[in-house]
Amino acid sequence: MKENDLLEAEHVSKTYGGRPVVDDVGLHIATGEILGIIGPNGAGKSTTIDLLLGLRRADSGRISYWRKDYLAHVGVQLQSTSFFPGLSCYDNLRLFAALYKKRLSRPETMQLLRLCGLEEAARTEASRLSGGQQKRLAIAIATVHDPRLVFLDEPTSALDPRARIEIHSVIRQLAAKGTSIILTSHDMEEVHQLADRVMMIDRGRVIAEGTPHELCERFNAARLEEVYLQLTAKEADVS
Repeated sequence: MKENDLLEAEHVSKTYGGRPVVDDVGLHIATGEILGIIGPNGAGKSTTIDLLLGLRRADSGRISYWRKDYLAHVGVQLQSTSFFPGLSCYDNLRLFAALYKKRLSRPETMQLLRLCGLEEAARTEASRLSGGQQKRLAIAIATVHDPRLVFLDEPTSALDPRARIEIHSVIRQLAAKGTSIILTSHDMEEVHQLADRVMMIDRGRVIAEGTPHELCERFNAARLEEVYLQLTAKEADVS
């Protein structure tokens, strides 16, 4: 594993019922890098993330982290986050921090809420937040313990344009602090704008990888969405 990398996966595979769901996948991510993982529904993105997090065991291959106790330094934002009922944004953050054995002072808690654009909603019950605010709170919870690596699973799905822009701002601020981010999304424009590097998966295999600019240049496309449509159409033709 390279000195600046936090994670490296080599030849990782997973099969269910005789069908390869993840097929010889390899990836790595460096400090402060945003890696976008894209692909159709059922392509193997979620299973790949589960394998990287240790939620499922790979049938073959190797996954290496930068330290043995990596789970204490990894944050995860899922599409649906369960908040503690009846508690405000402020209290949810403090309680989640305690689960990581971290005591947040009031200034630290407010600073994190400010980073995620939730300072004015600090005392609002989490269940009463708007969809965009709940997504931002989920990211705040995922980063409450200052993780080096964060997994964001569809962080802007079903959000309005303004809420998406706010989430994008939070993601950029995290990366600017040196946090590495693995991002899954079906929004190709979002990935084009945010990701330093993109990995496209279909039928469990990596079918393209590079910066958004490199991929567009390689496939003679103006935008990442055009590359996606080209490659997934080819995969469909193969079947």
